[in-house]
Amino acid sequence: MINLVINGKELRAERGRTILEVAREAGIHIPTLCNHESLPPYAACRFCIVEVTYKGATRYRASCIYPVDEGMEVKTHSERVLKIRRILAELMLARCPESDVIRDIAYDVGVGSCRFERPRGENSPCRICGACKIREEMRLAPPDGMPSTFVSKGGCILCGMCVRLCDDVMKIGALAFEGRGERRRVTTPFRTPSEFCISCGACSSICPTGAIELLRIRAQHPTPIPSEFDQGLANRKPIYTPFPQAVPRVPVIDKETCVNFKTGGCKVCEYSCQTQAIDHTMQDTFEEIEVGNIIIATGWKLFDCSRISHYGYGRLANVFTNMEFERLCNAAGPTNGKILLRDGKTEPKTVAIVHCVGSRDATTNPYCSAVCCMAALKFGHLVLEKTNAEVYSFYIDMRTNQKGYEEFYERLQEEGMQFVRGKVAEVTNLARTPQEEGKLIVLVDDTLLGKQRRIPVDMVVLMGALQPHADAKELGLKCGISCSAAGWYTERHPKLDPVATMTDGVFVAGVCQGAKDIPASVAQGAAAAARIQGMITKGEVMIEPIVASINEEACSGCRICNNVCPYNAIEFDQEKEVSRVITALCKGCGTCVAACPGGVITGAHFSNAQIVAEIEGILWDAAGGNGSAKAAKGETAGVA
Repeated sequence: MINLVINGKELRAERGRTILEVAREAGIHIPTLCNHESLPPYAACRFCIVEVTYKGATRYRASCIYPVDEGMEVKTHSERVLKIRRILAELMLARCPESDVIRDIAYDVGVGSCRFERPRGENSPCRICGACKIREEMRLAPPDGMPSTFVSKGGCILCGMCVRLCDDVMKIGALAFEGRGERRRVTTPFRTPSEFCISCGACSSICPTGAIELLRIRAQHPTPIPSEFDQGLANRKPIYTPFPQAVPRVPVIDKETCVNFKTGGCKVCEYSCQTQAIDHTMQDTFEEIEVGNIIIATGWKLFDCSRISHYGYGRLANVFTNMEFERLCNAAGPTNGKILLRDGKTEPKTVAIVHCVGSRDATTNPYCSAVCCMAALKFGHLVLEKTNAEVYSFYIDMRTNQKGYEEFYERLQEEGMQFVRGKVAEVTNLARTPQEEGKLIVLVDDTLLGKQRRIPVDMVVLMGALQPHADAKELGLKCGISCSAAGWYTERHPKLDPVATMTDGVFVAGVCQGAKDIPASVAQGAAAAARIQGMITKGEVMIEPIVASINEEACSGCRICNNVCPYNAIEFDQEKEVSRVITALCKGCGTCVAACPGGVITGAHFSNAQIVAEIEGILWDAAGGNGSAKAAKGETAGVA
């Protein structure tokens, strides 16, 4: 560690670090245009110049590349430094007079106007370059033979950051410098649209003056990466946090979109990570963990509303699903909680909320999703609270059967939300009257009024059904539990034991067991956790006394019992070539006993001898004496 002084402030820093880095950590601002964490410092703009006094000598150095040393004194805003920055600002204003970034820096250093006018003579550098004139005359996708440039009206200061980033970091090589002296500029090789460009947008994001027009490098917009958490209403980066409450809350890298996995370059995130927690060579691994209990809480997936084509989802822009609308209403969502149409600007004046989309329908899902009614009421309340829109709710039956739900329903009626009882037939944009132009028209059979209605709205929210995951049955087979016809996991008893399954140690919680709301899911999860905690605290578990057993000496190793056991309680010994019952898993159902062709499997307390003895005891009393019992014994033995 060394000691130095910056603007009269005594600091300690590691040897080898630059003045700019130390100043930033100390909260001291030094203006710069060409410094970025993904590139080595280059000192191209010279705006970061400072006054350095070291060993009695005073010099003026670019702080982004000059290392600190013991006893150094630095002044970042001395009069001489400010004068140099003013001259640099004036020169850059002469080159880029329309750049907002240059104007802001010039204003900060006290430059109100530029003394240097852009020369417009026949032999002026501007005439020789001609980049702005070429830009104004060319199309975004220039044909063969037409020069290509991507410098916008903001102006290029020739810092070279875009070229260095594209070539050295991204390993793409779609940009280069062209010409020398007054003719020098940044463009694509041979001034034609580059075939190497992958439209990653790195050059435009790093450009300090915003001079790059990406479409002039390659006539293709960057491919957006929709955010799964925001339901595609916003975009994300290749490295992202799945959602705010993720456990563990660490970013992940999407291999399909990360530039490093495409070109071998970039790795900006890896170089910038101070804890060195990113490794692009890491491979997926599978770990086997031995546990005593399992809670299955896999949740649900949203019904694909595009399956009901006459509702227009995916075809009509302003038709939203309930999950999309949930993200719109959220203060941390893509619109910061503002309820807007797809254009991100227009506030709807009328909103329609359609219940039971994919629920209570024989062609999709016959069951009720349990949460749609109350969620629709909540959405209506938020629309009325945040906008001046008129809200229509189209329902089949309003199911508000929990504590406080009916009161909330009545509150919405008082707030002015309009309820229409009837199933929506179609959502279309085909107008019949001038009032319907530019609107979405909801066609519904109003069962209370007894007539068909056409209601024009700006936004339609479809309350999609809750569905089990497609691989729910596959996971159920692995865990030894069954599913209902709809795909929900089956509990041991719907009333007496709703969290346990027929397999000991496997519990279910939440919507994976059936459609339910948040309070019910929380209660079921807490109940499952309490059951497991009780088993752990007890230390020992009582198993069923009725279990099957196999006579290994007589077992032929046919493995029929292994395949028919519903609890996977029979294992096969490869060395002895016999099957063996795992008593801790066996439930005594008797399936293997009935299926064994050799009759070598018996159920505890249900052997042939025990059953015969039971019958003998019954017939003893029925025969009426010891003499008759002997005859009965012989007959029952013959029957057995």
